[in-house]
Amino acid sequence: MKATVYHAKGDVRVEHVPDPSIDESTDAIVRVTHACICGSDLWFYRGEAKWEEGWRTGHELMGIVEEVGSDVSSLKAGDRVFAPFSFSDGTCEFCRKGVQTSCVHGGFWGGADNDGGQGEAVRAPFAEATLVKIPDAASNDEALLARILPLTDVMGTGHHAAISAGVGMGSTVAIIGDGAVGLCGVLAAKRLGAERIIMFGRHPDRLALASRFGASESVTERGEEAIARALEMTGGGPECVLECVGNSESMEMASGMARPAGAIGYVGVPYGSLRGLNLRRMFSENIALRGGVAPVRAYADELLVDVLAGKLDASPVFDLTVGLDDVPQGYAAMDGRSAIKVLVRL
Repeated sequence: MKATVYHAKGDVRVEHVPDPSIDESTDAIVRVTHACICGSDLWFYRGEAKWEEGWRTGHELMGIVEEVGSDVSSLKAGDRVFAPFSFSDGTCEFCRKGVQTSCVHGGFWGGADNDGGQGEAVRAPFAEATLVKIPDAASNDEALLARILPLTDVMGTGHHAAISAGVGMGSTVAIIGDGAVGLCGVLAAKRLGAERIIMFGRHPDRLALASRFGASESVTERGEEAIARALEMTGGGPECVLECVGNSESMEMASGMARPAGAIGYVGVPYGSLRGLNLRRMFSENIALRGGVAPVRAYADELLVDVLAGKLDASPVFDLTVGLDDVPQGYAAMDGRSAIKVLVRL
């Protein structure tokens, strides 16, 4: 089969690799029909993350079950499913707590040891616990599938940021980062009842989409200027801050603008030297810091209900669609900021 393989900084290639097979009785083989390129994929693409030549890429996927192991009973060949960006057994201590990303037997798509989502097929470990079945009535509706696909990562991650920051009815929310996760954070905050949503970003097209998703205002300043603007606009800072970037500047902004007794929900994948967190202010002002890698599987069923009901649509974050052979061009587009998020259609 064909799959995308990392070779070096700025160099991913679509190559022939061995077909996946059932290795454990709890496995399934999924033929991939839709995948994505994630903003976090850019960290290894740019050389920010330590990746090795030959590792597989892609952690967001949807497809058709082709084969199941002997202990898989709730899924069958022909079922359409989507996969959260991590796989998990569903039974360990952390899965039972709804933190499937910490599963003691789980892992993440791609990398050194697992099939990546940016390929023709994957072996899905712990298929029953990991894969989310899409109702048959939706399985051939291409527009609806595009609305479901963000549940593999960015919509669930934006939701995790909002939950971690304590967004609720009437909240004032600041969102740092106008990438796909930040934009999904707007949808999540709106869905949870936020009254005022302020988007901090730099790109006019993305800020326009944030407004379409429900952002009340946008701010283009960065760093100390952004902090000053947030404090001025809100009379002391927003009570909920969603940090959706993962660098020192974004953490400095989040910890500098959060309202006393407020909370920061951080979901930006950390990279570089993170020295921006203002722990002194957070300590003095009782500002909470919660978040981390999003347990997308914990939110998938709830969010899928709203997508199927027409209440939630993050698909506009996909502003470029490519085929599998053009995945390298998709990476280049996202790296050059000419695309927010790339959908890969196989």
